[in-house]
Amino acid sequence: MLIQGFVVVHALAVIVFSTRILLRDDLSSAARLAWFMVMLFVPYAGVLVYLLFGEISLGRTVHRRHDQIFSKLRLLAGAAMGSCDKNLAGNVETEYQTAFRAASVDGFGTTVGNRAELLPDAATARSRLVEDIDNATESVQCLYYIWLDDNTGRNVANALVRAAKRDVAVHAMVDGLGSRKFVRSKYWREMRDAGVKLSVALPMKWVVDTILFSRLDLRNHRKITVIDSCITWCGSQNCADPEFRVKAKYAPWVDIMLRLEGPVVAQNQLLFTSDWLLNSGEEIPESIEMKAKEFEGGFPAQLFADGPTDRRGATPQLFATLLALARKEVVISTPYFVPNPTVLDAICAAAIRGVDVMMIFPKRNDSWIVAAASHGYYRQLLEHSVKIFEFRDGLLHSKTFTIDRALSLIGTTNLDLRSFDLNYENDILLRDDEMTQLIYDRQQQYITQSDSVTLDDVRAWSYSRRIWNNVIATVGPIL
Repeated sequence: MLIQGFVVVHALAVIVFSTRILLRDDLSSAARLAWFMVMLFVPYAGVLVYLLFGEISLGRTVHRRHDQIFSKLRLLAGAAMGSCDKNLAGNVETEYQTAFRAASVDGFGTTVGNRAELLPDAATARSRLVEDIDNATESVQCLYYIWLDDNTGRNVANALVRAAKRDVAVHAMVDGLGSRKFVRSKYWREMRDAGVKLSVALPMKWVVDTILFSRLDLRNHRKITVIDSCITWCGSQNCADPEFRVKAKYAPWVDIMLRLEGPVVAQNQLLFTSDWLLNSGEEIPESIEMKAKEFEGGFPAQLFADGPTDRRGATPQLFATLLALARKEVVISTPYFVPNPTVLDAICAAAIRGVDVMMIFPKRNDSWIVAAASHGYYRQLLEHSVKIFEFRDGLLHSKTFTIDRALSLIGTTNLDLRSFDLNYENDILLRDDEMTQLIYDRQQQYITQSDSVTLDDVRAWSYSRRIWNNVIATVGPIL
C-alpha cells in the first residue's frame, strides 16, 4: 500500500509540473528540456527546486506598476527618453546605429555630448565617489546589489549621512538579498536617523509568497550612483572592499568603474527613480531634476537597462547584435559565463568570420556550478578559434565588451542566464575611440595577468571532469 501511494504521488508530481512546464510559453526549448530532465531523474527534489527557482515572472501587478511608472517618467524626462533617433544621425556611424537601437529598452535612446573618466582601481574609485557625495549640494541617489559593513560600505554610508545633514536630498536603495546583513546594521539605522530616505528592492519578508508567485533569486543587481543630477557612476563594483570579506578566499575582486557626465546621467537617474517607485510605492522624488548638459566634443552614450519586467531576450539580442557588428576584434571580460544559444552562436560566428575574439574569465570562480557550466563551453569556443584567458590574480568581476576599439559596453551584466532573464541590470553603451581604447587597454592588463587556455589543455581534462562540466552545462538553461 505504501509503495502504491509512493507511485501515485510520484506520478502526480511529474504530471502536474510537466504540464506546467509545457504551458509556459516563456521557456526556451533548452530550458524546458532541462526541467524535464530534472523532473525525471530527481522528481521530488526537482519539484522543490522548481517551486523555488522555476518561475521568472514577478506577477501581473508588478508588470502593470512598471508600465505605469515609465509612463510617468516619460513625461518628466523629456529628451532623456524617447527614440532619440535624431541623435544617431551625424553622431554615430551607420554601421553602429543598429547597436544603439538594440539597446533601447523602456524608451531610453541615444544621448550626445557625454564625457567620462575611467578610474585606475577600486580604491581610487571609492575615494572619488565619496568626494563626489561630500561635494553634493542638491541630491544623491544610490543603489547597490551588495552593500557590506566594511571600510567601503561604512565610508559611503557616512558620506550619505553627512550629505543628509547638509540638507541634501539623499535616497539609498539596496537589494533585499545581496545586502540583507547591511540592512540590519547600525549604519543603515544611522542613515535613516540622519534623514536619508531608504528602500529595499525585492525584500525577503514574505518568503512563502515569493516562492508561490515568483522566485527567491530574482534580484536587483544594479549599481547606480547619481550626484546632483550631473554625475553618475557605472560599472561592476558593489559597495564593498576588493577584499570582499564574505568570500575572502577568492579576493581581490577586480572591478571597473566609469565616472560620467552629460545627458546620459539623466537616464541613470530615471532608472534609479523607476526602481525607487517600484519598490517604495512612493511618488517621484522632488530631488529628481533633469539637467541634460551636453559637453562640446563629448561622445554618444545610451543606458541599457534590462530586467524581468522588461522585454524578454533584450540582453542576448544586444550581445548578438554587437558581435555581428564586429569586423576586426572583440574583447569580453565576465566573471560568469553561461550563455544561451543566441549568444554562444554569435560568439562562434564572429570568430569564424575572422574576428579576433578574446574572452577573459576568472581562473577561480566563487560559484562552483557556474565554473563547471562555463568549462562545458570551452571546447566549442576553442574549436571556433575563440581565445580564452583565465585571470589568476583574484576574481575578475569586470563586465566589459569592446568592439573594434570603437564601441564599448560596460556595467553590471554578465554573460549568463541570470543576467539575461532574472536580474535587474544596468550598462552604458558608448561610441568613442578614446574611451574604448582605455577600456581595451584595461582588458589587455587583465590578459597579461591571465593564463591562456588551449584546445590541448581542454582535451587533456579527465573523463570525469568533462562529464561533470557537460552535465552542469546541460542544465545551464535553468541555473
